[in-house]
Amino acid sequence: MTDHHGAREGALEIVRTLQAHGFRALWAGGCVRDMLLGVRPQDYDIATDADLPQVVGIFPNAREVGAHFGVVVVRLGEHMYEIARFRRDMGYSDGRHPDRVEFTDEVEDAQRRDFTINGMFYDPIADRVLDYVNGQADLKQKVIRAIGDPWARFGEDRLRLLRAIRFGCRYHWPIEAATQKAISAFGGDILMVSWERIREELGKILTEGGAPLGVRWLIDCGVMAQIIPEILELDGVQQPREFHPEGDVLTHTLIMLGLLNQPSIELAMGVLLHDIGKPRTFEVVDRIRFNNHPKVGAEMADIICRRLRFSGEQISRIVSLVAEHHRFMHVRDMRHSKLVRFLRDPYFADHLALHRIDCLACHGFLDNYHFCKNELANLEPECLRPVPLINGHDLIGLGYQPGPFFKEVLVAIEDAQIEGLVADREEALRMVKGLFDEGV
Repeated sequence: MTDHHGAREGALEIVRTLQAHGFRALWAGGCVRDMLLGVRPQDYDIATDADLPQVVGIFPNAREVGAHFGVVVVRLGEHMYEIARFRRDMGYSDGRHPDRVEFTDEVEDAQRRDFTINGMFYDPIADRVLDYVNGQADLKQKVIRAIGDPWARFGEDRLRLLRAIRFGCRYHWPIEAATQKAISAFGGDILMVSWERIREELGKILTEGGAPLGVRWLIDCGVMAQIIPEILELDGVQQPREFHPEGDVLTHTLIMLGLLNQPSIELAMGVLLHDIGKPRTFEVVDRIRFNNHPKVGAEMADIICRRLRFSGEQISRIVSLVAEHHRFMHVRDMRHSKLVRFLRDPYFADHLALHRIDCLACHGFLDNYHFCKNELANLEPECLRPVPLINGHDLIGLGYQPGPFFKEVLVAIEDAQIEGLVADREEALRMVKGLFDEGV
């Protein structure tokens, strides 16, 4: 089994120590699933029949993170391990968290978990898988199935709706029929989950592989209507066939998502939302047109990203991808200085990646993509980001009062520098006088 040696050894040490003290201790959940799939576990969770005070007594550096649920975190070296008491959950009045728990054994603990592939245990000392939910069978059948009654599992915790779709996407496995039916039955309740957790799971659906399948599932089960209803507007919006032979806006978007390869969440969201403004700008004149849809889309993307509680920096990146995705149409006609400013955007790699798959998902022409790649390759660093010839202190030294016009002047000077119209400080200062004279 492929594994990260340090993390695995620490998890093994914890189990060995607990068992040496007479307690039952097992690896639990996702790490067992990953090991059986031959995938390196990202982390290791340990389940035990030791009570919290007993665990703390054995591991002095243990930190309580969920005393109510019998959960502590132990640090060994650079790795953190969650140790949880075997338990059964009692009542979920908020549709997300158990009202109370009762401590029990591993068999009942397995029954409270979400999906069969996540409900197994492993004893690393005995080298034995303990499977009380038929998880190994579903791993072999490659299917996502809720443990026990799917209506009960999703009724307990609505976050599981997104998790089921995420695992289906990650592995490209079908969701078992009854489980899928229950997801649709509870899809309208997804807002019982915090926006932060919704964003986190949506991000994994979009970036772990199988994003087109995930978005389709989110739409079909009613979840998307709750979290990003604007996506539903893309369905059936026709596009001019000479540019988009692939079909409507939703089809185009899904194809693009399928062309992503381990993207950042910002790039994935940029792709998902890049044409979000098209339905609201659709008109037929000489042909189908979507005039100003990048601007309208950027405004919509800002609202959507704030709803999903993205950070300010993430919102800025995503909105920029939506707002700027049509600029590539004009790169060959841009003034050199304007092109350089575009090429040196801090996130230009994302802009370029979005443009590439935008083209591949419709007409397939990559001329402007290759033009930008060549320009970047041929631009020396000092041409891409030239050392400023003057700054604001120089303008003040010339007797000018600070104000908004300062920025315009400094940008104009840098543009002239990039264009080769000014070469030194003296020429720049002479140009400043002319700019201020014109601006006054």
